[in-house]
Formats: sequence, structure tokens, C-alpha cells
Amino acid sequence: MMALYSSENCLNCHRVRFVLAEKGINVEIIHVEQDRAATADLAELNPYGETPTLVDRDMVLYGTWVVTEYLDERYPHPPLMPVDPVSRSRLRLVMYRMYRDWIDAGKVIETSGGQKKVAATRKRLHESLLSSDDLFGLTPFILNDELSLADCALTPLLWRLPAYGVDLTSRNAPNLTKYMERMFRRDSFQRSLTESERLMREHE
Repeated sequence: MMALYSSENCLNCHRVRFVLAEKGINVEIIHVEQDRAATADLAELNPYGETPTLVDRDMVLYGTWVVTEYLDERYPHPPLMPVDPVSRSRLRLVMYRMYRDWIDAGKVIETSGGQKKVAATRKRLHESLLSSDDLFGLTPFILNDELSLADCALTPLLWRLPAYGVDLTSRNAPNLTKYMERMFRRDSFQRSLTESERLMREHE
């Protein structure tokens, strides 16, 4: 059986859990915070000792991008990447920009101890998302008519915006707000959430 070493409140782990849920893959999710033995196992499996780490039979994979693309190729239905090379490359470029502009900012907010750096990063993330609002009105999903790995990467970040102190409203980001509402209601996304992650929006 496949196993995922995961952390309960981890942006990268959430991205993998969303893909697993969307594909309906039978997997044992091991939350390392709840299992001391799992932490020791993880140190042996992954030279960086980090989550997410995926174990599939004799193969061990880590690196969120590596894991999610493996899952999409190993379990091709429903597909989360376009079939043709040009479209796949375009979507990968979109994801690369998302990582550089948004997801990396989320990691800084979560892990940086410097208040000024966090405040500047929060402001930059807020302004960047607002300026991209039109992008979310072009197609039902991110520059695609079907759900893709780009959506699976971005939605966990958007779920965390209140915890990051980033406030978006339907007035200043109407397309992005509608996109978030659609994605958050998605059954697979709801199943990907841990209890810790649900608490981020418990009052909404």
C-alpha cells in the first residue's frame, strides 16, 4: 500500500493530499507529529528528513513537484496535466511563476522570524494576487478548462490567506473570490484537509 509521510499544517503536504484525494488513491497518510517512530523512519527514507515523502512499494519520492507529477502519471485518471507537450510546458511555466510569486511568499510568511520581512512579503503577496484577478476569470480553472496540478498547488495556499493576514474580498478580487469558493467546495479539497487546516477558516 502507498504511504505518505505528511505534516498536519504544511502547505506542500496539503498540495500532495489534494492530488491524492482528487485521484481517489488509496493511501496511508502518516502524520509525523503524531508518531515518533514515523519521524525516525522519515530520517531513513529522506536525506532531508522532510515532508511530504511518498513511499510506493520499493520507491521513495520527495520534493512536492516530483511527487505530484509522479502521481499524475502513475494514476492517469483524471488527468491533471494536458496531453500535448506545448500545453504541458505552458502549464508548467504558469506553475513556476506561481511558485516564485505566491507559494514561496507563503513559505516566507510561515517560517520567517523577521517581522519586517513577513510584513513586506504579505503586502507583496496581497498586491500580486489582486493584480492577477482577471486571470481567474478567463477559464473555470487556472488557464485551463479542467482541474490541473496548478489548481492543486495554488488552492492550499489560498485556503491559508486568512492565517497569513492577507484579506481578499469579492469587491477587490471578484474573479479570484469566485474561484476560491468553487475550489474550496470541491469534495476532493474538503477531503484533503486536516483538522488543523480546517481551523484556519472555522469562523467562515
